[in-house]
Amino acid sequence: MLPLEDGFSRRFYYLRLSVTDVCNFRCTYCLPDGYHPPKGDGEGRQSFLSLEEIRRVVSGFAAMGTRKVRLTGGEPSLRRDFTAIIETVANTPGIEKVAMTTNGYRLKERAREWFDAGLTALNVSVDSLDPRQFHQITGENKLAEVMAGIDAALSAGFRSVKINAVLLKGLNDHQLETFLAWIRDKPIELRFIELMQTGEMDALFRDHHTSGELIKQRLQESGWVQQLRGLDDGPAQVFTHPDSRGGVGLIMPYSKDFCAGCNRLRVSSKGKLHLCLFGDNGVELRDLLTDDSQQEALQWRIRQALTGKAATHRLHEGNAGMTPHLASIGG
Repeated sequence: MLPLEDGFSRRFYYLRLSVTDVCNFRCTYCLPDGYHPPKGDGEGRQSFLSLEEIRRVVSGFAAMGTRKVRLTGGEPSLRRDFTAIIETVANTPGIEKVAMTTNGYRLKERAREWFDAGLTALNVSVDSLDPRQFHQITGENKLAEVMAGIDAALSAGFRSVKINAVLLKGLNDHQLETFLAWIRDKPIELRFIELMQTGEMDALFRDHHTSGELIKQRLQESGWVQQLRGLDDGPAQVFTHPDSRGGVGLIMPYSKDFCAGCNRLRVSSKGKLHLCLFGDNGVELRDLLTDDSQQEALQWRIRQALTGKAATHRLHEGNAGMTPHLASIGG
């Protein structure tokens, strides 16, 4: 089977699969007013992909060369069947890596369970190491619980633990040295993510966006060295230092040629294929997930959709597409 490829010769080995758009945090850059079901969605949580639908869509992607699946939300661990979802994805032939992105609030109690189910990598959102500022940014006073969860993940055996911190000018952009000191003796990769403009966050973007290039310059001046990127790695530019067990990744969607190395596709919790986080439309897949006999049609539809994937997003033009907030299709 030929691997997934678009019209710009980019190949796609990495699927970001949202399992819910519900989140229990109220981060200023995503859901400052908390989660509210979309208007007109009378089915509520029942409308999210079922375990069987998840198995079918992952099987379809795996048959076309996908090797890595990241489970996202919202907060994916809010699904009561989340451990079963991990097992289902991990047991899909062809899938080699199963990752999740989480706010970490259930990590302390579930890290070992998820590891045993087949989860291989974790990204945990920690936007500040200061408890008061963490509370200010996330709307939840849970830094201690999240940090305990990270320790539990390392103890459980996870070899890939990454910390996501959204760069916010005037809030946490001055904390680089604090973060670097924290990872010096920990096998953790810290990822600074540039604040991205979405449909509901125009004012916040204007007030708090800062370029990751400033962090990159400071890292390089301090002896950090950029590493090569793997086929199924995310979009981060990764840096290491001989005096640090931890590394640093920078995700800079406004940087030159950011989209040239795109290797990931997204499926929303309602079963739509999104070719770009900031695209205008999704492609419906759910009607082809009702039984196993439709795998060929599912794969054909995904391949056809890829012929329309654009060369780049339009964030530089202030166009965030139809994405209202990052929780809507899994960030």
